[in-house]
Amino acid sequence: MITITFSENDVAQLQDISANHPHPFVRRKAMALLLKSQEIAHHKIAKALNICENTLRAYFKDYISESISSIEKIEFNKPKSELAKFEDVVREYVKNTPPHTIKQACAEIGKLTGIELKETQMRKYLKFLGVKFRKVAGIPAKADPVEQKRFLEEEMNPRLKEAEEGKRKVYFIDAAHFVLGAFLGCLWSFIRIFVRTPSGRQRFNVLGALDADTKEMITVTNTTYITSTQVCELLERIAQRSFDPATNTFIPTTAFLDNAKYQRCKAVQEKATALNIELRFLPPYSPNLNLIERVWKFTKKKALNSKYYADFLLFSSAINDFLGTMHSKYTAELKTLLTLKFQLFEQV
Repeated sequence: MITITFSENDVAQLQDISANHPHPFVRRKAMALLLKSQEIAHHKIAKALNICENTLRAYFKDYISESISSIEKIEFNKPKSELAKFEDVVREYVKNTPPHTIKQACAEIGKLTGIELKETQMRKYLKFLGVKFRKVAGIPAKADPVEQKRFLEEEMNPRLKEAEEGKRKVYFIDAAHFVLGAFLGCLWSFIRIFVRTPSGRQRFNVLGALDADTKEMITVTNTTYITSTQVCELLERIAQRSFDPATNTFIPTTAFLDNAKYQRCKAVQEKATALNIELRFLPPYSPNLNLIERVWKFTKKKALNSKYYADFLLFSSAINDFLGTMHSKYTAELKTLLTLKFQLFEQV
């Protein structure tokens, strides 16, 4: 029999811990000791708390050696995988030759380490290492990572910093072409859901400018083609937003845009000069540096995926309404989606 002498102060603390501690494991340990302080037999305490007597004795021995501090110590048994000693080998394998399937990982890691794991075990181990089943993304083959990095550091970031300080307006310009049809997404459902798919190939074109600071959109739309005429119209609307009536001056304004011919043409550049808008053209094949690209994906997710619009008017109105209200309706989501952090591809 293990003999323990409890002070009044210890009993009071055990009562408090057994009643109020957030972790049930700690509450159980405290209750075991509290019952011990009442000189209740070990087998009765073990039965009441649904634990074995060996566990109970371990509680008591910890308490004798460490006093009340042993109560809140949580040390669960964490068995290690057989692959633990080969962690560097596994990490190198996944980094250099990511497997398509868990079955493939089992076979190839087994050859490298001599350890054969079942698929369930391998899946758990890879998740433990931080490996996830991720969709492969594509980047333009002709993208220049070095030029992208230079452009971001030397031309984009300084202007974005001025925008954050209220000294400049910065916009990201791009066009999206939404075709009336089925935008199929994923839903939590009991059975597979079928969405009606409209007929026809009507296209709703949106030329947009995203304010990097407020996340508001300025748009010009049509159902034919985006040309330099629409770009000039968009620049005029940007210029109207850049006027500060308090000081009767125009806030310095920069627009980042890609190298589409209708945006680089002489008419657009002359219009920008007349409106005192600085145009900065992104390096070729750099959609990752254009913040507005994220807006188009967000639009499909919120306004189009898994939804049926009976006619083109409803379809185009849904897109217009979303783009016009997203900065106020989805403030929290846009705060994380439209951060001014841009992915570079130095290790493709």
